[in-house]
Amino acid sequence: MKRNWEAVVLRAMGGRDFRLTVRATESVHGHYQRLIVDDGGLLETCGVHPTMWIRLWFDDGGRAHQRAYTLVDPDPTTGRFGLEFALHDGCAARWATTAKIGDTIDATVQGSAFELPDPAPEHLYLVGDAASLPAVNSLLDTAADIPATIWLEYAHEGEQALTPRARPHHDVTWVPRRDGGQHLVETVCAALSGSDTAHYWVACEAASTRSISRHIRRTLGVDRRQLTSLGYWRAT
Repeated sequence: MKRNWEAVVLRAMGGRDFRLTVRATESVHGHYQRLIVDDGGLLETCGVHPTMWIRLWFDDGGRAHQRAYTLVDPDPTTGRFGLEFALHDGCAARWATTAKIGDTIDATVQGSAFELPDPAPEHLYLVGDAASLPAVNSLLDTAADIPATIWLEYAHEGEQALTPRARPHHDVTWVPRRDGGQHLVETVCAALSGSDTAHYWVACEAASTRSISRHIRRTLGVDRRQLTSLGYWRAT
């Protein structure tokens, strides 16, 4: 499969390429496919940080197509991590559901960077969905002692079977996806409050992410250094 112009740009921007090998595969409640992969030296070379994601390259009718996925439980000791694929029409889902042990896929590391503020915030406000839940879980694991308020949007009941790694001092609210994501925006914006000692992390559908982030910055007056936001996918 010949790489496209995106690969050239990513390499010019310092992207590093690795080949992943499938070591296990399982269906998750019929809506997701979870794969365990050998990292091809990725974790040793790049290190690990919370919310870490990579770009996978798929063959889409002979053309290269890249999509970003968050690493699930990366383990530098074994050189393995998980990947979770939502099962909807597309070349990524088709690859994931047909992948067999020993199959390989190319990955690029470029653009993924996140560190919790120092000193640590007194509270975390996290807004995500099924796609960004692995990143949410990595934050909850890294900042296990910090109280957190979490909103997770779901499109169908099966997504609630995915498990947030919440502790007793973590408050999780599942929000059904309605009105193109507007229900999540209204729910979160009505509940959020501004704080100089909190950190706000927003990663859901792109339009919803922009709306919630705008509210945090402009309405609540939160300093930009206290906000991390990334549109994980785009509604069509």
